[in-house]
Amino acid sequence: MKKILLALLGMTLALSAGAQELIVIESRHLPCNDSVLVFVPQRFEANYAPEYCVECCGDPDPVPTLFLLHGWSGCYRDWSDHYDLQKIADQSGFIIICPDGFYDSWYVNENNPDGMQWRAFFHEELYPKMKEKYWMDPEKTFITGLSMGGHGAINVFLDDPAKFRAGGSMSGVLDLAYEKGGIGLTERLGPFDDPANRRHAEESAVNRIERAKDSGKLMLVSCGYSDSLFGASREFCQRCKELGVPYIEVYSPGTHSWKYWGYALQLHLWYFTRILNEENLGF
Repeated sequence: MKKILLALLGMTLALSAGAQELIVIESRHLPCNDSVLVFVPQRFEANYAPEYCVECCGDPDPVPTLFLLHGWSGCYRDWSDHYDLQKIADQSGFIIICPDGFYDSWYVNENNPDGMQWRAFFHEELYPKMKEKYWMDPEKTFITGLSMGGHGAINVFLDDPAKFRAGGSMSGVLDLAYEKGGIGLTERLGPFDDPANRRHAEESAVNRIERAKDSGKLMLVSCGYSDSLFGASREFCQRCKELGVPYIEVYSPGTHSWKYWGYALQLHLWYFTRILNEENLGF
């Protein structure tokens, strides 16, 4: 039975159905609300029920958590429209959090200070609220995404690796030069061809890898051979190798498609589970 409840964490409204929850956050960093779809593994659902008593039972053990970002032209429902995320959460044991990156936010703080400041929203509002609501442990928290979301996930990870155990990218735009200011980037970051404008280079994950150099945290990069962004993934990993930053790269036949991303999500969860459990990764 669906239930409507007022949120207690500075959020506007939460709608719950089974182990799924839609949380709407009224943000001071965004010109509109951000909708966040959360999938809690059913075996942990009781830990987050309104009747759960922290005073009686104490805080439950943190559940592994995955922030899962969508791609360009998508929304917070993109992943769940294509794959059964509740089933995947139940099978993997991960809470899966799908925020709205909007049609073309590119998960950046745009040049216009009154415009979308998505990364500020993530670090100052979304992450703290999810951490409080779901008792997240940074050592059990991961982030990944597809295409625009791969760019976003790696950049959010590089902003502050201490918030995560590992970060990932599926078919990610890890160098914004591959888009040359198209599909919304000029609106967010200014003209690509303006020599005085460094935002496209500054926001490219390939140019920010050194931020993870002393963290010891690992990044997982996967892409299909036939993807137009395959080169961006290869260049990113080569740069990681040069800088001595831990990474795993996985390439296989595939295109820039939902068929590939469904496979890649299971692949990333497999790696993240092994990282979480400190199982053999070959090194």
